[in-house]
Amino acid sequence: MKVALITAVLLSSIGLANAASVDKGQALVEKGNCASCHGAGLNAPILPAYPKLAGQHADYIYYALHAYQVGNSNAQYGRNNAVMSSQVQVFTEADLHDIAAYVSSLPGSLVVKK
Repeated sequence: MKVALITAVLLSSIGLANAASVDKGQALVEKGNCASCHGAGLNAPILPAYPKLAGQHADYIYYALHAYQVGNSNAQYGRNNAVMSSQVQVFTEADLHDIAAYVSSLPGSLVVKK
């Protein structure tokens, strides 16, 4: 019982320490100039091939960005796109979580939230 309680406390404290920051994410998105392709508010891509990002789920955004970092080194997980791969290489895992938190906080036209 004690082990389970200690484990739960430790795991919950790790989650709190790694909480994503929307403000940091916004700064990283601006620094990365993401709007140059994904458009104003990350909701108006300059080409139809580029996705709308605003309002997307944070876990999906994190997964996609991390997959671009992995690239071809893991064919089952990585994503292969030269532009995105080069864009995300400079970011840490915490940065990716911050970016994902910011992107998910933006109003988007992907879904209607209830």
